[in-house]
Amino acid sequence: MTPVRKLVLLGAGLIGGSFALALKRARLVQHVVGVGRNAANLSRALDLNVIDSASHIAAEAVDGADLVLLATPVGQMGRLMAEIAPVLPADCIVTDGGSTKQDVAALYREHLAGHLSHCVPGHPIAGSELSGAAAAQYGLFEGRRVVLTPLPETLPDAVERIRALWQACGANVFDMTPAAHDGIFAAVSHVPHLLSFAYMNALLDKPEVAACLDFAATGFRDFTRIAGSHPDMWRDIALANRDAVVADLRANVAALQDLLALVESEDAAALTAYIDRASKARTEWGDRSRKA
Repeated sequence: MTPVRKLVLLGAGLIGGSFALALKRARLVQHVVGVGRNAANLSRALDLNVIDSASHIAAEAVDGADLVLLATPVGQMGRLMAEIAPVLPADCIVTDGGSTKQDVAALYREHLAGHLSHCVPGHPIAGSELSGAAAAQYGLFEGRRVVLTPLPETLPDAVERIRALWQACGANVFDMTPAAHDGIFAAVSHVPHLLSFAYMNALLDKPEVAACLDFAATGFRDFTRIAGSHPDMWRDIALANRDAVVADLRANVAALQDLLALVESEDAAALTAYIDRASKARTEWGDRSRKA
C-alpha cells in the first residue's frame, strides 16, 4: 500500500492521534501535521511523536496534504471544512471520525460541495473517557469496528483507500447509510452515555452524596465509567442526532416507569421476569462479543 505523504489531523486527540500512531507503526504515513487551538495539547502531541509538526491554522496545514482527518467534536467540523475548502488539494481525501453521520454528510455538502468525490464520512467505534494527545495509543483500533458512510458522489477508490488504512490500523470496516448508522448508535452509544450522565447528576443531588461515593464499588464504577466523557463532544452528539436520541430516551423513560411500577407493586414474579430477560440477553451478547 502506498503510504500517505502528508496526513493532517484537524484535532490531535484520542482518535486522530491514535490513527496517526497506528499508521506510523505500519509505516504508512510520512508526515503528520496536528491542527488545534490548544498549544499545550499540540506540544504534548509533538513530545509523544503523535505528530511531526503543529499548526493553529487549518487552511495553512492542508497545503500539499493527501489525507485530512476531521477528528474534532462534530460541532466544530463545519467551521473547519469551510476554512480548508478554498485551498484543499484536488486529490486530497477528506474523512472524519464523527459519532453522527447524517449531520456530517450535510456539512460535507454545505462546505465541500466541489470536493464530494474525495469525501469519505466515517466513524471509528473506539474511544475512552480520556481525551487529548496524551490519550492516543497505537492499538486503539485493533479488533474494533469502523463504519464508513460514503456519499453517492464518493469515488470507490477513495472509499477503498480509507478502508485499507483503517484495516492497517487493525480495524474491521463496515459500510452503512448515514440514517442506519445514526439509528443504531443512538440506541447503543449516544443514549447510554446520556443515561450515565443523568444517573450521576441524580446522585450528586442526594444530600448523602459523599457517603454514597465513599461506598461505591465495582458496579458503580462500571455503570458510570462513560459519565467521565467529554462534555462538549457528547453535547454535540446529542443535539446532532436529536430525533433518534429523543425517541430512544422516551423508550428508556417508559422502561423505567414499567420498572418503577413493578417495584411499587411488589410483584416479585414479574420483577424477576423483567430482570431475567435483560440478564439473559446481556449474557448472550457478552458471549458472542468475546468469540467475535
